[in-house]
Amino acid sequence: MLQDIATVFWRDWVVLQRRLGTFILSRMITPVLYLVAFGWGVGRSVQVSQGNYLDYIVPGILALNSMNISFNSVASPLNMSRLYHKTLEEYLVAPISSLSFIIGKVLAGTLRGMISSVIIILLAFVFGAKFQMTMLFWLVIILNCLVFSSLGFVAAMLINSHEDMGNFSTYVLLPMSFLCATFFSIDKLPAIVRWVLELLPLTHASHALRAIGSGSEPAGLSWLVMLVYIVVLLAISSWTMEKVRE
Repeated sequence: MLQDIATVFWRDWVVLQRRLGTFILSRMITPVLYLVAFGWGVGRSVQVSQGNYLDYIVPGILALNSMNISFNSVASPLNMSRLYHKTLEEYLVAPISSLSFIIGKVLAGTLRGMISSVIIILLAFVFGAKFQMTMLFWLVIILNCLVFSSLGFVAAMLINSHEDMGNFSTYVLLPMSFLCATFFSIDKLPAIVRWVLELLPLTHASHALRAIGSGSEPAGLSWLVMLVYIVVLLAISSWTMEKVRE
């Protein structure tokens, strides 16, 4: 099984290697805009409990960016492969299990999310941000990437048109990008809104990264929510693959 996972992962890594320079440069644009607009622009007139708004938003930008990159690295290519290029059939007839294929794809998406996160961290330090990075900090980023890579796999297998994939991003990912404690605290939002947002994994990734970055301990609930999402989404991914094989 490990060899099968490595084979699927290696295929995506070879593709990424050929485009690594373009991938890195393209992933620098959005973070730089966020850091300039919110860190240098708005941030100079905004005070938060930590004092420095730039330090406050960097964990949120990390959570947001790793979500988008991990999701799109799996969802769009796999959806195109399944619906238009018909290359998914190559995996279906190959002597590998559905779970091996899923894990290989999810890990490939996670890798892209991690590379993008490293770029953001380096840019944040260039912009003067200060926050603590520990092994737990990196673990939160990895879990966040795993959650949204898995979500990308589920979306790719269930959504049946390129337009609907765009709608999914608009209706699901875009609201999370701005509401899940990425750019501001959700404490002052209405109770019902806070309750809904606390059910979403990006909220807990933002909370955990911000807590660790400021030298505090993340809540145990944040770890639990992210792990539950990973398990549930991988289970749904396995079900969709078996359904396609039938």
